[in-house]
Amino acid sequence: MVNAAPTESPTVLPKAPEPSGAGLLAAGSPKPIGPFPFSLLAVLLGIVAGVGAYAFRGLISFFHNLFFLGRISLAYDSNQHTPAGPLGYGVALVPAVGAVIVVFLVKNFAPEAKGHGVPEVMDAIYYKKGVIRPIVAAVKSFASAISIGSGGSVGREGPIIQIGAAFASSTGRLARASRWQLATLVAAGGGAGIAATFNTPIGGVLFAVEVLMHEVSVRTLVPVALATATATYVGRILLGSHPAFEIPALGMPVVSRLALLPAYLVLGGIMAVVSAVFIRALYAAEDFFERSIPNREYLRHVIGMLGVGVLAASFMRVTGHYYVEGVGYSTIFDILSGTLDGAGFLVILFAAKLLATSLTLGSGASGGVFSPSLFMGAALGGAYGVALRTLFPGLHVVPAAFALAGMAGVVAGATGAALTAIVMIFEMTLDYSVVLPMTLTVAVSYGLRRYLCRESIYTMKLTRRGHYMPQALQANAHLVHHVSDMTLDPATVMPADAAVDRIDLAEDPGPPFCVVVVAGDRVTGVLPREWVLAHPTRLRAARRLGDAALQDYVLVSKDATIVDLLAALVGSHAQLAVVVSPPGANGETNAARVLGVVTKATLAETLAEGMELFAD
Repeated sequence: MVNAAPTESPTVLPKAPEPSGAGLLAAGSPKPIGPFPFSLLAVLLGIVAGVGAYAFRGLISFFHNLFFLGRISLAYDSNQHTPAGPLGYGVALVPAVGAVIVVFLVKNFAPEAKGHGVPEVMDAIYYKKGVIRPIVAAVKSFASAISIGSGGSVGREGPIIQIGAAFASSTGRLARASRWQLATLVAAGGGAGIAATFNTPIGGVLFAVEVLMHEVSVRTLVPVALATATATYVGRILLGSHPAFEIPALGMPVVSRLALLPAYLVLGGIMAVVSAVFIRALYAAEDFFERSIPNREYLRHVIGMLGVGVLAASFMRVTGHYYVEGVGYSTIFDILSGTLDGAGFLVILFAAKLLATSLTLGSGASGGVFSPSLFMGAALGGAYGVALRTLFPGLHVVPAAFALAGMAGVVAGATGAALTAIVMIFEMTLDYSVVLPMTLTVAVSYGLRRYLCRESIYTMKLTRRGHYMPQALQANAHLVHHVSDMTLDPATVMPADAAVDRIDLAEDPGPPFCVVVVAGDRVTGVLPREWVLAHPTRLRAARRLGDAALQDYVLVSKDATIVDLLAALVGSHAQLAVVVSPPGANGETNAARVLGVVTKATLAETLAEGMELFAD
């Protein structure tokens, strides 16, 4: 038995008699911010996200009125159709003009601002230690506002997520937040942005949980909830407290609703196919433009946006509305309110929006995919509802209910955020009657889309660059087991003044050993078998074991968790841990007993065993 110095901590024991807890942090890592200032930081992010959502809408309004109507004004209601502008057919050139400005901004200042934004936030959390350059927020604001304002078929939610996340990253680094805190702040900034944009506080939290957060716990969920709630309150003060889509109540007789539930299952299957097609079409368009027009970003985006402009102008010429330009909320409102009630025309709108969005993002625009998903789901879901009403008049089908379920189905299928889709559509409409059928649609759509296309529209972009995202938030219960539950490597305890010839240098084929060197009541070093066998000359040159002992170790209590052990090894860059029974255990009052050692190889095997719970 060897004595070790008593310590105040029952988890990680120090090498020297003085207590120390520094081994739990990686070298150079900032100390975590305290809970109260961390919460205040989350509230600050919420305020900025709420103001940012308001300012971003103002930017969109400014550019939209300038490009389409030739006037300077911030008055713009996205739920109302844009009137015909003074340019006539020349309006087809408007998106192409905006494309030139967008490419200039993105290419010269922030390439990360290209695309739909959310994948870049995910990439920052999992691959860039939560770091997003501050300039991304400014460039994304203007590039996306110009893309949307000039008629690009993209949404405003992706940009505000990236804008909020970029500000959160910069603020967190200024406050010297630890790595987990910085990742949490980035997720909080993104969730707060989408909450303020759509007036959906719960949906914002769920989006952060399902798409952005690396961990769900009290320490991460509280700041995210604070940020999204604050952002929603600020957004309501600046933008109003009304839901995103104010539609007539969709209440239906219970019997009719139950009879229609199988129809929602079928709708879920249709939305799964739509989601998979949307994902494939978007990246197929991106590949087509890059392959057909390589290294010519301006020409590529101008051609793509010219196609969008011609499509929008054609709709204006034939129907009196642009329909597919911009966020498309006016068309969604028409579908939900029953103004658009022709199944054939709704299918045409769906196909046109799919084409317009693929051209917009595939050629290099900056904007989100959430709004196009809502549009396509509403159009095809509404067409499905109209067809059912025609075929089964006795069921009292309300097409708007199927449009809402379709919206949730495409959002869930395309983005992979199933719970977010259900809750956000409810919060955006405040109609509880469609929650049950919407849940069925979402479940089928999400599950079947995963079968048809494993990656979501967010993770597909990252997978294509070799950055893989976790498919689930997993709790590895093995990590909270105690070190004493592991199979420890054997250790031989020898005093520091012992002669080196007491170690047998013969290559014993038995189990590996490690000599733990002690001086009085404390551990002073280790001599692993691999080192002993590899350095016989250096060992013989030393007179005592204490002279040859290595310091490449940490002391860990048997009561420590595997997480504590892992943190101690990483924080000290040690190669092994000496496991001891803490003072007071087994009747011992002031001594610690060496139980064995844990090498990194043994720890890796233990972690691999814990992952068997998640194996296919």
